[in-house]
Amino acid sequence: MELKDRIAKIRRMRRYTQAELAEKVGVSTRAIQNYEAGTRIPKKDTIAKIADVLMVDEKAFVSDEDYFVIEANEKYGSKGKADAQKLIASAAALFAGGDISEDDKANVMAALQEAYWEAKITNKKYTPKKYRNKSDDGKNDSE
Repeated sequence: MELKDRIAKIRRMRRYTQAELAEKVGVSTRAIQNYEAGTRIPKKDTIAKIADVLMVDEKAFVSDEDYFVIEANEKYGSKGKADAQKLIASAAALFAGGDISEDDKANVMAALQEAYWEAKITNKKYTPKKYRNKSDDGKNDSE
């Protein structure tokens, strides 16, 4: 079950309307509608608020794969989100029809996610020196 489905299912179980959940979480009704439709992904802090309002454990509410997609979306936008989803789908295909333990699957996914983050750092686009921030080149503007 995907995050969007879990949000909708638990919201209905707790007998909240989308508007009521939105008010308690501090987001718009449209945001909740988008989360449940899967057209938007909530940020980590919003997920924590939703889990709190719905009285569920955040770790049980959101899978490691969901967190990976959320983090990719927050760091790299919709392209990062799409790349992360593609990576998860490809990795899932590796396990199709095979006998592998859940621990081994989790280890493979963790390794793939780590490789993804390292590749993003390695392939960071070149920023010309005149546009770099102090933190990018380790120098300050007076040099």
